[in-house]
Amino acid sequence: MRASLAFTLALCVCAAATAPAAQPLGGDHSILKEIVAEVSPQRQRADIERLVSFGTRHTGSETRSDRRGIGAARRWIAAEFASISKDCGGRLRVETLSRTMTAERLAGPTEVVNVLGVLPGTSDPDRVIVISGHYDSRATDAKDFTSDAPGANDDGSGTSAVIEAARVLCRHRFPATLVFAALAGEEQGLLGGRILAEHAVERGWFVEANLNNDIIGNTEGLSGVRDNTHVRVFSEGTRSTETAAQADRRRYNGGEVDSPSRNLARFMDVVADRYLTNLDVVMVYRTDRYGRGGDQVEMLRAGFPAVRVTEAVENYTRQHQNLRTENGIRYGDTIDGVDFAYLAQVTRLNVASMAALALAPRPPSGVEISGAVSADTTVRWTPAPDAAAYRVWWRATTDPQWRFSRVVPPTGQTVLKAVNIDDWFFGVSAIGPDGHESPVVFPGAAGAFDRAGAPPVPK
Repeated sequence: MRASLAFTLALCVCAAATAPAAQPLGGDHSILKEIVAEVSPQRQRADIERLVSFGTRHTGSETRSDRRGIGAARRWIAAEFASISKDCGGRLRVETLSRTMTAERLAGPTEVVNVLGVLPGTSDPDRVIVISGHYDSRATDAKDFTSDAPGANDDGSGTSAVIEAARVLCRHRFPATLVFAALAGEEQGLLGGRILAEHAVERGWFVEANLNNDIIGNTEGLSGVRDNTHVRVFSEGTRSTETAAQADRRRYNGGEVDSPSRNLARFMDVVADRYLTNLDVVMVYRTDRYGRGGDQVEMLRAGFPAVRVTEAVENYTRQHQNLRTENGIRYGDTIDGVDFAYLAQVTRLNVASMAALALAPRPPSGVEISGAVSADTTVRWTPAPDAAAYRVWWRATTDPQWRFSRVVPPTGQTVLKAVNIDDWFFGVSAIGPDGHESPVVFPGAAGAFDRAGAPPVPK
């Protein structure tokens, strides 16, 4: 009996291990190469120069001047979106989301204004891909709304990525809607992120992804180490909105490293490998840097997949600092700390990822697996009209990336013969008629790209 059992297990492992290695998601698409080539570091430099010229963009700063303060900055961003829209046939809608808010880091009730450029989808407009960056800045004291705070890298770099992404992607048409979001109030407690998340819930958006770019232009770390070939993508492991029942199931059956945000980060890693030269995604299994946060946190709290994109090495003398020189060290977030060639590379990662997501079908819904006390695993999902085929994936439970796959018809079910459910993690991606492919979806609420029963966002 022992010999028979050992032989059976060997057959199961061999069947999985000898399966064809998975091809990268979506294959190779010339349109994504064209889009990547359109990003301009010169335009991004001009954008940051203009943002820095406003002196301070503190959320509580001057709003009436056209030369100084956050009011001038947001009007300039809106004007840039309007100019971009004019160049692409008026298809980019310019919107503002405004709310008067109070926070410990504000002097009193303050109007917080997000500026959006919205590029409606052609056939699936309720499916939304968001790129965001915060355009507010701060000095050492988070309440100081009068001192100069150039905010070149934090987060002029992310704001420039949002604007450049709008310039590039507005020239193309996509089934899904793209939203380019310049957010305020981040430094006062992720206020703009909260406004955006609530707006998305109220509008009934299916937010497939939020790529939040915060501090993406520096290549010299505090220790003097330079790194212009890596970018960090932070993603949560378990969902912020997980219920007690969902947590019980996830703890028992797995899913700790397969939230939709985590599989979005894996998707971006594949995009970088396929469409970028000399830029590698470093996946970080955290929601954000240790003890720190960004606007993507508010999107996660609303149940939406979201990641934080951040440079590989940070220089803390350039973050949240008054402009000064002490002991031979220059402090302050000035434009000379931005590496524009690197910033353009990170922006290319964003535009390629957004385009790849928007051109692919929706991620599969209703993904489930079964096969306890069986040699085979059955994978089920809900077929969608925009998918021509599906790819079923599996990997060892300790593998960081999806490893094996099989393309199957859009029937909503397939059986993986001699692949034991106990030993592997499983997922499903959707493939469109033109070969564009969605992120992988892990079974159950732990991996679903919808809000998975998330409660309403509190006001």
